[in-house]
Amino acid sequence: MIAKMSKYAFMVYHREYEPFLKRLREIGAVHVQEREPVGDVEESRQLQAERKRLRTQMLFLEKRRNEARAEDGKNRRMPASAHRITKEEGAALLNEIEQTGEQLIKQQAVRQSLEKDIALLSIWGEFEYAGIERLRQAGYEVAFFTCPASGFDTAWEDRYHAIRITQVQSTVYFLTITPENTPPAIGAERVRLPEHGPGELRRRLAAEQEYTDELNRKLTEIAFNDFHSLKSYDNLLLNEAAAENVRLYTGREAEDKLRLLEGWIPAAQAGAMEQALEAEGYFFRKLETAPGDDVPILFRNNAFSRLFEPISRLYMLPKYSELDMTPFLAPFFMLFFGLCLGDSGYGLLLLLGATGAKLFMAQKLPASVKPVLSLVQLLGISTFFCGLLTGAFFGTNVYDWGIPALEQLKEKVAMDNSKMFMMALLLGAVQILFGMCLNVANRMIQFGFVHGLSTIGWIILLAGTGVAWLFPGVMPLFGTLHLSVAGIAAVLIFFLNSPGKNIFLNIGLGIWDAYNMATGLLGDVLSYVRLFALGLSGGILASVFNSLATGMRPDNVILGPVVMALILLIGHALNIFMNVLGAVVHPMRLTFVEFFKNAGYTGGGKAYKPFQWKNY
Repeated sequence: MIAKMSKYAFMVYHREYEPFLKRLREIGAVHVQEREPVGDVEESRQLQAERKRLRTQMLFLEKRRNEARAEDGKNRRMPASAHRITKEEGAALLNEIEQTGEQLIKQQAVRQSLEKDIALLSIWGEFEYAGIERLRQAGYEVAFFTCPASGFDTAWEDRYHAIRITQVQSTVYFLTITPENTPPAIGAERVRLPEHGPGELRRRLAAEQEYTDELNRKLTEIAFNDFHSLKSYDNLLLNEAAAENVRLYTGREAEDKLRLLEGWIPAAQAGAMEQALEAEGYFFRKLETAPGDDVPILFRNNAFSRLFEPISRLYMLPKYSELDMTPFLAPFFMLFFGLCLGDSGYGLLLLLGATGAKLFMAQKLPASVKPVLSLVQLLGISTFFCGLLTGAFFGTNVYDWGIPALEQLKEKVAMDNSKMFMMALLLGAVQILFGMCLNVANRMIQFGFVHGLSTIGWIILLAGTGVAWLFPGVMPLFGTLHLSVAGIAAVLIFFLNSPGKNIFLNIGLGIWDAYNMATGLLGDVLSYVRLFALGLSGGILASVFNSLATGMRPDNVILGPVVMALILLIGHALNIFMNVLGAVVHPMRLTFVEFFKNAGYTGGGKAYKPFQWKNY
C-alpha cells in the first residue's frame, strides 16, 4: 500500500532560513516539492560535476582493489570505517588520485617509447655509442641502413666500408663508415637510431618501471585504506547538493525578506514534525492535496509484499491516487516463477543456497542483499512445490523412484502435460480477471463509483461465460440465465462506458472496447502458455544432460564417475542459469503487460526522498 502523505508550506525569515534548513534536515522526513529553480544554478552544477569526478575515481579504485586481491590471492580487508572527512581533505585526496592516474598514463607512454627504442637497437646487437663518437671525432661518420637482401650491393663493402650486421627474413641491416661530410650514395633506407645506447635505455626503462610500480602501489594503498574516506566525501557532496537544490526550490517573497518552501511528509510523522518546528517558533501551514499534485510515493507493505517491491520499481511507481500493485502481484509472481523453473531439485538448491548464505555470511553481506536472499528462499519454496506437479527433480521423475509415499503423492498432485497446459491458461484467466477487478477499484478511487461500472460489466460477462462453459449444469451456455447475465453486462458496457457523456458516444466507445477485448483478451490468455512451456523445456534439457552424462561416461572405475560428475555439474549449472533467467523475465513480462494492462495501471509516480543527512 501507499503511505498517506501530508502537504505543508513553510514561511521563514531569510536570516533564519539556514538554521531552519538544518533543523528540517535533522527531522529528516520532509520531501521538498520541486519547482522551477530560483537563483543561480552554477553551484549545483559544480557539485554535480565534482560528484561525477569522484564516482569515476571510486569505480577505478574498486576495480584496482579487486585486481590486487586476485593477484595477491589474499582476502585483504579495508578499514572498518574512516574519519569524518572535510571538503578540503576530500578534494585534496581526489586531486591526488587523479594526478597519480594521469602520471601513470604518462609513464606508460614513456615506457612504450623506451621499449620501442630498445627493440629497434636489439636488431643491431650490443654496441657502445662511445665508439661511434670516437670515430666521429676522428673524422668518420657511421651510418645505419636497411634494404632488401636482393638490393644489397657487395661493392658497397669496398667503396663505403659497408658491414652487414644481420638479416631478418629478406631484409638486410648494415652500416657504413665513410669520411665526414661524404655520405654514401646508395639505394637503401637510412635508419635514425635513438640518442642513447641499449645499456642506457635499459637502465632508464628499469628506473621508469620502478617509478610506475611505486605509483601503482600508491593507488592500491589508497584503494584499500582511503576508500571509506572517498565514500564519506561523496556523502558530504551529496548533502551539499541536496541543500543547494532545496535553496533553488525556495520561493522568495516580501522583497526577498521571506523564504517560502513546500514539501510532503508521511502523515504518520507529521505530528512529530509540527511539535519540533512549533517548539522553535517556525511558521508552517498544512495544505490540502490538490488533484494535480505530484505526491511522492512511499510504500508501506507487510514483510511478505515488501520483498517484491524491487520488482514493482523495475516498471514504475504508481501515482498517489492509484493502488499499489505490489501486494497483488507478489503471490502471482511467486507462483509463476515456480511453474517456469518447474524442477523441485532446482527449487531445493535455491532454498538451501539462500539459507546458507544468510546463516554463514550474515556478517559479510550488505543489508540490501538480505531481502534478496529472503525472496530467493520464497521462490525456491514455490519452485519445489510446483515441481511436484510433474515430479521433476534434477531431470529425473521422483514418482519413478518406487517410494510408496511419493506414489501416494502422485495420485493427489501429479499432472500430465495436457493438465499443465490447461492450468497455465486458467491461471492466466484468473490473473486477468483479478486485474480487471483491481481496475474497477482504481477507477472508483480516482474518478468515482460510476466510472467502474463498465469494467464490472466485462467481469460479469467473462465470469458468467466461464461458469456456463465449465459448469453447464449450473448455468447452460446461451441459456436463459446466461443470456440474462450477458444482458446486464451489456447495459453496463455500452451505456455506462463514459459517464456523463452523450449516450451515442457511450455506445460507440463500448463497441470499440468490445473490439479491443475480443482481439486482445485471447492473446493475453494465450501468453500464459509460457508458464507451461518454460517448465517443460527446462525439464527436457535437464533430462538430456542426465542422458549425456550416462552415455558419455568412460568405462573406467576412476575416470567414469569423474567425467559423469563434470557433465552433470556443468550441464545442470547451465540449465539452472538459463531457466532462472527465464523464470524471472517471463513472469515479469506477464505482470507488466497482461496484468498491469487489464488492471488499468498507469504509474508515473515519483519516489519519496526526504531531505535528511547522509551519514559520512
